[in-house]
Amino acid sequence: MKVFVENLPKAELHLHIEGTFEPELMFKIAQRNNINIPYSSVKEIEAAYKFNCLQDFLNIYFEGAGVLITEQDFYDLTYSYLQKCASQNVRHTEIMFDPQTHTERGIKFETVINGISKACEDAEDKLGVSSLLIMSYLRHLSEEEAFKTLQQSLKYKNKITAIGLDSSEKGNPPSKFKSVFEASVKEGYIPLAHAGEEGSSDYVWEAIDILGIKRIDHGNNALQDENLVKEIIARDIALTVCPLSNTALQVVDNLKNHPLKKMMNAGLKVTVNSDDPAYFGGQINKNYFEIQQALNLTKYDLYQLAKNSFKYSLLNDLQKQQYLNELEVYYLNNN
Repeated sequence: MKVFVENLPKAELHLHIEGTFEPELMFKIAQRNNINIPYSSVKEIEAAYKFNCLQDFLNIYFEGAGVLITEQDFYDLTYSYLQKCASQNVRHTEIMFDPQTHTERGIKFETVINGISKACEDAEDKLGVSSLLIMSYLRHLSEEEAFKTLQQSLKYKNKITAIGLDSSEKGNPPSKFKSVFEASVKEGYIPLAHAGEEGSSDYVWEAIDILGIKRIDHGNNALQDENLVKEIIARDIALTVCPLSNTALQVVDNLKNHPLKKMMNAGLKVTVNSDDPAYFGGQINKNYFEIQQALNLTKYDLYQLAKNSFKYSLLNDLQKQQYLNELEVYYLNNN
């Protein structure tokens, strides 16, 4: 099974680039930029990567992001992740980035987008990994702040495919961002959002009805409402599920109790992703393998998850079909 997972062609649809920041790289960039961080070694950073709720995680996440200053920093962060994609047979990835995390610190929007997008271009050329970018609004900030970010992004629209909504979910419902999502869609961005990770099924309803999202990030708590499950299936909206993230943040107490198989059995279109792999203990292949072990998933189940990852990506139909054909050949030869 491990070999099957390792060689399985797949796409990653739920990945925060700031959450790929490995301790070694964080330490290196902090030293390069002469930034004092409250850790004197890589080991100390690794120890700080242990937490048990979303807010504790976000605190270290934003602290780490604070060492990113130059275009080269954003390039190095992104290219390091894309190298891991290439080594795990991730053929395509859809990368979320949080411009507000950086512009709030005085870093220019162009520094962030140029560093990330240049790494994506180089990775497609040198590593054969395709990618596109999702600009996420931070939900703990105001809608007014999100509008500023939207304005900053317009000059770089050709580099950004979609918008997302992330950060602290509780107390920040999707409806808070109704107007900025409408404006973003008018500018041509595809709407996506985190919903139903910590928030209730009501948040998922708001995300699909008020924001009109095309894909649900997480969505675990959609299972609280049978009518919502039926609605998601009727609208053919996929869920980007992140198993190791869910246990790290105690959204799920144990992988054996993870709802992924229930979701699949209910007819929901599920994908497996790593979310913030540096912080949550595993890249995408580890997420696939550990959920396979915990829920006793079959090769066919894994094939379906990978199939969904291509089918519900934001690629055009021709690109999707090329990847789906590659997956089909792999599955037939290894079943």
